[in-house]
Amino acid sequence: MAKTAPPKADAATLTASKPHAEISTPPPRHADAGSPAPKSEQKPARAAGNGETPRPAPSQPAPKVPSKEVPSKEAQPKDAQTGQALSYPYLVNDPDKFARNFLRVIEEGTRAWSDMVERADAKPGPYSPANETANAAEIMMKLAQTWMSDPSRVADSQAKLYASWANVWNNAIRRSMGENIPPVAEPSPGDNRFKDPDWTQNPYFDFWKQFYLVTSNWAEEVLSDTKELDERTRQRAHFYLRLVTSAMSPANIPALNPEVLRETFKTNAENLVQGMAQFAEDMERSGDLFQIRQTDIEAFRVGENLALTPGKVVFQNDLLQLIQYTPTTEKVHKTPLLVVPPWINKYYILDLTPPKSFLRYVVDQGFTVFVVSWVNPDERLSHKTFEDYMLEGVLAANEAVKTETGSETTNILGYCVGGTLVATTLSYLAAKGESPFTSATFLTTQVDFEKAGDLLVFIDDEQLDELQEIMRERGYLDGSRMANVFNMMRPKDLIWPYVINNYMLGKKPLPFDLLYWNQDSTRMTAANHAFYLREFYNDNRLANAEMTLAGVQLDPRKVKLPIYELATREDHIAPAVSVFRGAKLFSGPVEFVLAGSGHIAGVVNPPDKVKYQHWIGHKPKGKETLDDWIKSAKETPGSWWPHWISWLGGFSGEMVPARTPGAKLGVIEDAPGSYVRVRHTRPARQRDQNAAE
Repeated sequence: MAKTAPPKADAATLTASKPHAEISTPPPRHADAGSPAPKSEQKPARAAGNGETPRPAPSQPAPKVPSKEVPSKEAQPKDAQTGQALSYPYLVNDPDKFARNFLRVIEEGTRAWSDMVERADAKPGPYSPANETANAAEIMMKLAQTWMSDPSRVADSQAKLYASWANVWNNAIRRSMGENIPPVAEPSPGDNRFKDPDWTQNPYFDFWKQFYLVTSNWAEEVLSDTKELDERTRQRAHFYLRLVTSAMSPANIPALNPEVLRETFKTNAENLVQGMAQFAEDMERSGDLFQIRQTDIEAFRVGENLALTPGKVVFQNDLLQLIQYTPTTEKVHKTPLLVVPPWINKYYILDLTPPKSFLRYVVDQGFTVFVVSWVNPDERLSHKTFEDYMLEGVLAANEAVKTETGSETTNILGYCVGGTLVATTLSYLAAKGESPFTSATFLTTQVDFEKAGDLLVFIDDEQLDELQEIMRERGYLDGSRMANVFNMMRPKDLIWPYVINNYMLGKKPLPFDLLYWNQDSTRMTAANHAFYLREFYNDNRLANAEMTLAGVQLDPRKVKLPIYELATREDHIAPAVSVFRGAKLFSGPVEFVLAGSGHIAGVVNPPDKVKYQHWIGHKPKGKETLDDWIKSAKETPGSWWPHWISWLGGFSGEMVPARTPGAKLGVIEDAPGSYVRVRHTRPARQRDQNAAE
């Protein structure tokens, strides 16, 4: 039996400790000189000439090539501590195939990168990666200059960082020698980037993980200790530092990510080839700015497996379609409910699959429910203003509801920016002395934008001027730009996991209805969006009673009807502290409720799945903070939906016979209607069709 030389070990192998010998160097393989080579290893001899090996004569048998046999399971060496056979996940199986695929990745990557630099992503412009990279560099430079003004503080901070690095290195050396010692730094409990066991069990990957954690933690401490920064600069610095540290995670580097490395060696880099193909597809189907697929977009169809609650479109104009839902009870409350969702997204976030449908749930509780389905605008509607969305949107829809039901008043619900529009409308009606609504419900709605969170990073006069110029040229803001903003607010959750899954592992994202809705973005008319960003976010005019619409000066303090105000504790779009401040502005009774989770999951929280709790308390008042309010609030497990239904029932009148949709206005089409189906991005599969043409 002739022995072959052992293969060389890679970096991950060399650092493996005895307790984790499953990735250590494999033993020598044995060859049987009397066995024929496998077909994959038999290479035909070539004709002689030009220094080539001569072909054997036909009468001579081909020389036997020693075969390479993998040791039997019994013969394979075993881990000394566990007794289990060793495996070698960090070795290339087929070097030739690996090399060919790697060259394909380089070739396709070069081509894709050339296409990318021609896109808006690579050019300065509002919310583009190039623009935000420049902003990050600017704010980090300001932070560095502030620190460099105090050399002793710099020296102390650097010494602390170097000591942490030294501890990480020493730990890695000791672990590679088999010691079991505690880590220098550990991920936070909700950090899923390092859930693969090898991030902890393998000293090589554990070293890079801890090196990253101590460095990013140090950077956060440096920023927190920089007291000289004003509040706005500090907020921007925190935002951009979070972007930078999220991007620099070793999980985002193929050579440092154990899951990516294993898949690359296992498939001989086929995963990277597939990932590059998916990158090209995403680039083709994206709008202004590149959008990573967060879900399988072919798995869902609005009206087929989403937005299924039965109903009819009973009214429409240039801005909206009004859907009235089919009752499921024999009797309903007399006062109908009008739901106003955000125009930045599509309404069916409140009507995903039947088990998750908020709208279906409300219908089942005996309410006549109408919902606004906003248009997905193009350049023809560029002139439509925020005032138009109030007059031709909310108020026109409410007149249709009153005509259809015969009810003199309506309960109204606004979600997110739809709620801001409702609050503005209520202020307008209060100034005119009109009261068409019995009650109002606000879901994650901001009225006071003083503490509006990370979105304020993207709002200043210079950025607004640039954005307005883009919108003036086209007549609208492409949905991909706002989608990019929301993704940048949570890069650990909404960007990098999909970069790893789609482009490094070469896998298609899993079907997920909420993420499908998240990517089904809408355009925004130029006039409306410019007003919204400048008047609310930048100048906070409504809260300051300085806003004028349709010739009427608005003040939310004149609104006195009963209000149900829902904030969500982990909201990154409408922060709970911001919603809490806005609730103080109304003069009437306010039922303030704080739900667990975030902007979407905290709202879409069906009662049958007890996932997130909620807190119920008194109306926010005076200088009281949200933390003060929570201390005296009552925590209740499960969804806030039943509590709200009970509250809403008190303002909805007696029970009357159920109403047939369109009985007075007529039926235009079945729900979910046609406006919600309009998309402005091409499916990826069109790329191949266009190339063929």
